[in-house]
Amino acid sequence: MLAVKAPAFVKDAATWAQPHWTRGPAGRETPHDLFRVLYYGWLVALTLKLLGSAWDVSWHFKWLRDDLAPPHLLNSAGTALALALTVIHGYTGFGVDRAALRLIQWGTGIFLVAVPLDLINHRVNGLDITSWSPSHIMLYVGTFFMIAGVIRGWFMGAPPGRERTVVLGAFFALFLENVHFPEQHQEYGILSIGAWDNNATYAEPILLRFAAEQMGRPIDRVMMTGFALPVPDVLYPVYAVVATVSVLVVARMMIGRFGAATLVAAGYVGFRTLAWPLLTFTGFPPSAVPFFLVVAGLCVDLAFAVRMPVARAVLGSAGVTAAAYGALVAQSALMGPVYGLLTGHEDLAGTPPLATASAVWAGAGLLAVWLACEWWSRRQPIEARVIATATP
Repeated sequence: MLAVKAPAFVKDAATWAQPHWTRGPAGRETPHDLFRVLYYGWLVALTLKLLGSAWDVSWHFKWLRDDLAPPHLLNSAGTALALALTVIHGYTGFGVDRAALRLIQWGTGIFLVAVPLDLINHRVNGLDITSWSPSHIMLYVGTFFMIAGVIRGWFMGAPPGRERTVVLGAFFALFLENVHFPEQHQEYGILSIGAWDNNATYAEPILLRFAAEQMGRPIDRVMMTGFALPVPDVLYPVYAVVATVSVLVVARMMIGRFGAATLVAAGYVGFRTLAWPLLTFTGFPPSAVPFFLVVAGLCVDLAFAVRMPVARAVLGSAGVTAAAYGALVAQSALMGPVYGLLTGHEDLAGTPPLATASAVWAGAGLLAVWLACEWWSRRQPIEARVIATATP
């Protein structure tokens, strides 16, 4: 029997890694090259999850669910790498302090528990109509804590400089994607409804029949609305302002530079913009792109010109909420014709339905989170919490 010879680069990598494979507590001084390998590994893992999840939403608006669908496999590859990195951090203690390690471990654990629960949910209940279901939310929560731990680990250990800032911004863009992810249901749903109104459908007949049978209805507009937009209209703008914009506030605080929130939002929106033709022009359903988040990010950056924390939170919440809702209204009017031109349909909406009166509740929610962030940053000064675990 012929022996399989490992490639030279595999042997070299194993030789390099072997001295580091020693058990130790979190917070060990970490060699700079090892620290970079670990966190660039996290970038690869989270990017695989990003690509898989972006494809997954569009896939589920076209095909009946399949556990081994290509988007699930791509996402699973990222999850496997994330699990390997979690084990490495936990066993060696390299690259993380105790808090970062606990966040990563809890996040990975919640995610791994949520996966079989989601599979069971689909086996018992059939098609899961909404991305807002409990089993799906557990997946987002697990990823939330996982990336939060990665952000803390990089923030605490990376030496000051351009690389530290750029990679921190990249992690926050991935964090933003995870927080905003469930809203893609409405962003895909609104254009699917528009297609139905133009006597077209993006979903395959088998998916439409399955959804209609589950709802106990014929395949009509009521069924399509129940499939494509199954949550209250108020949820989209309120969640976007309270949850998604809060990520931009924290990103601006931790990165500490003007334009940080804008660039993080632009990074995520830019990815969605690039993915749009790749998916749409290869036969998958299109989505509305949340361009309004770039406007919200810019307003977050402008708010940090106010030096008093409480005043910054109050004025920033009011300004960002007004700007976000205004941008949503403008996007609805301006992007509808663009989507119509690109998809060959007429009278499309540029955003999911907006309940503009909800701006009061959205602003109040954002203010509460922003004040909490200001309080926490004063209690645990962000700029002073850099430790030199990454120095040689």
